Amino acid sequence: MKRTGGSEDAKRRAGEAAADRVSDGDVVGLGTGSTAAHAIRALGRAVDAGLDVRGVPTSFQSRQLAREAGIPLASLEEATPDVAIDGADEVAPREGGFDLVKGGGAAHAREKYVDAAAGELLVVADSTKLADELAGPVPVEVLPDARPVVADAVRGLGGEPTLRDAERKDGPVVTDNGNLVLDCAFDGIAEPPALARSLSGLPGVVEHGLFVDLADAVFVGREDDVDVRERS
Repeated sequence: MKRTGGSEDAKRRAGEAAADRVSDGDVVGLGTGSTAAHAIRALGRAVDAGLDVRGVPTSFQSRQLAREAGIPLASLEEATPDVAIDGADEVAPREGGFDLVKGGGAAHAREKYVDAAAGELLVVADSTKLADELAGPVPVEVLPDARPVVADAVRGLGGEPTLRDAERKDGPVVTDNGNLVLDCAFDGIAEPPALARSLSGLPGVVEHGLFVDLADAVFVGREDDVDVRERS
């Protein structure tokens, strides 16, 4: 479920600040979403000015935007990301780090394996995405035939799953991987690591949108500056 909020100026500041962290020769994981898009455009301008980087896209959207921006592309078979820049739907601090909910754009499966492979994950967000505690809903990508089984199992974990419908066509959202998305609402997520393990263990689940302890820094865009929060 796509969550809106935050000004484009705040998102742009966050994306551009994270892009400035990229060094010459880096392989960069390119996240999906409106704030990550600002980082991709900033990297494109840097490439045009002479920066030598390659991008590993996490979705059709980020691949197309990177091509338009002139960023050379690579796959994980060809290169391991030195750094990934990605957005988030929710960001909550945890002792020593951060937990995220991602998947508003239904790209969280590819985002997670690219982000996890990177040497460093930089999260870009505006201040509306900050939370004291994650609340969800948590997107869960499922194999189409497994949808009813996974939905029942999510209810057993205390969640309420809703099949994500497409906005401009009849029927459900279909991911780049050809799967469906269940948006799973929970009454608060007090223990993200425990819920992440439970969801990962459900047969038929491809990936879920809880990104536990993966982020190394969070760039929070505001109207006039960027608040950078580093993992301790």
